[in-house]
Amino acid sequence: MGLGVLESRSMDHVPGTTRYFDDPERPQYAADGATGLKCDTSGPVPIILVPQPSDDPNDPLNWPLWKRDLITFTLSMTAIFATALGPILAANTVTLAVYFKVPFAKVAELTGWYLLGVGVAAAFFVPSARVWGKRHLFVIGVVLLVITSAWGGGSGKNYDSFLWARIWQGVATAPYESLINAVVGDLYYVHERGVRMAFTNLAVFGGAFFTPILVGKITSVRSLYWPWTFYFVAIFCALALPAIIFLCPETAYRRDASLNLDLLSTENPAAGNDENGKSSPVESHQPITAHEGPGQSNGATDTEKSASVPPKPSWAQSLALFNGRKTDETYWKLLLRPFPLFIQPAFLWACLIQGCLIGWTVFIGVIMAQFFLSTPLWWTEVETGYAYTAAFIGAIVGFIIAGALADWSAKFMTKLNGGIYEPEFRIVLVIPQMILGCAGLFGFGVTVDGLLFLKYHWAVPLFFFAIEVAGMVIGAVASSLYIVDAYRDLAIEGFTCLIIFKNMFSFALTFKAFDWLIATRSRATPIFNALGIVQVIICLTSIPLCKLATLPGILK
Repeated sequence: MGLGVLESRSMDHVPGTTRYFDDPERPQYAADGATGLKCDTSGPVPIILVPQPSDDPNDPLNWPLWKRDLITFTLSMTAIFATALGPILAANTVTLAVYFKVPFAKVAELTGWYLLGVGVAAAFFVPSARVWGKRHLFVIGVVLLVITSAWGGGSGKNYDSFLWARIWQGVATAPYESLINAVVGDLYYVHERGVRMAFTNLAVFGGAFFTPILVGKITSVRSLYWPWTFYFVAIFCALALPAIIFLCPETAYRRDASLNLDLLSTENPAAGNDENGKSSPVESHQPITAHEGPGQSNGATDTEKSASVPPKPSWAQSLALFNGRKTDETYWKLLLRPFPLFIQPAFLWACLIQGCLIGWTVFIGVIMAQFFLSTPLWWTEVETGYAYTAAFIGAIVGFIIAGALADWSAKFMTKLNGGIYEPEFRIVLVIPQMILGCAGLFGFGVTVDGLLFLKYHWAVPLFFFAIEVAGMVIGAVASSLYIVDAYRDLAIEGFTCLIIFKNMFSFALTFKAFDWLIATRSRATPIFNALGIVQVIICLTSIPLCKLATLPGILK
């Protein structure tokens, strides 16, 4: 190991560490001493494929890149509709308070209960994905999105009915929040994940910021009014349903342990691990030259390969919701498995890096009505909705920065490290997250208070809101990539921890938002100064995490 990452004293190879790129000065068939490895030679530098694809045509890694990207795009677009339900009430706080005849705090709680539904459902859905795959959850989720969105729009003036619709909307959203990033781990090699992970995080976290822009305008049209914001979600999810059914086959695959180069505990990639973690040889030891690509022969004869490779299912068979178990572990064991991870430093770090900044973003959305719908601006739902254009632009900026830096920084640091990739290289993205996210928190508090005294134009706090959101997206990408690369065998459980933490944390903030404002006499500066300091400390925990890079080995 290098670049400040501690060397393990207990094992030859820490899972997650890979020969990401081969040194171009070495023989172009694999790293020194490694044989039987397939490489991607589409670029100027041969890249060893991690994980190694099998010879099975059902292996998602053997699917054409266009097909894998189409699956990612379809799921991400549906995730936008699903996660749009989170901030869908942000521009309607006053309207709903008057409509249901309840205080502002009760309207804020509607978002909190939605987030609670997401967090609780994710805890049950994720082990189901581990055992039976993800496809059935994506299909069931979009069906529930159609039903619950229509329910929310048709709840009338019954606050309790609307509250339960919000809870079940959270349940329907859970598969799309908790499993989209895990799909990236299913479909792509390590060197392909960076920009795709940035795109899925933009869909899950950033795309939702476009929702209030439309909601405010829809609410202002009396022929439509606010129920149509939910009806439109139901309509678009109904249109997405056939795309999910026909374009998104199962991505979970039971790959031989010896092909998971990033999960092995031995330095020699030509040797794998059996189910008990012991070293076992790869069947073929003949080198794959850099001129051969994924899915090509690795030394086995055609007869041997045809005998061992299962047949490709028909198109009709690929539409089944279930195609066999993906693990031999029991559902109930997997249900409880994520919770001990909350005390493991790497997963706790990921929860804090991603979840806290998301929580602060939810907090800003809840209290915006206090500052923009009252004196001195007296904005309506339309203007308040348009204010989220800043957050949407911030999400786009965060996506661009994360997409540009994620793989580039990993490649650059890998070359500095002699061709050896460490998952800790993904943590570098925390630097732009801290700069943008913390500056956004400090700046928003000061400038939104200044609105009351006309010291700042309304665009100034919205600018700081935008860069806070940009930092949020970058942090989400950093934590997601690190979990996928360092703990791919625990990726789904890791994303369960992330989804539970961020939703429970945000749920708690929705109940405290207005209480904090009352305690500070509606002054935001003390609150956001405190939040900014907390976020700086959280970002600085990335430094000791790099020094604890041997923990994946300890977990094994």
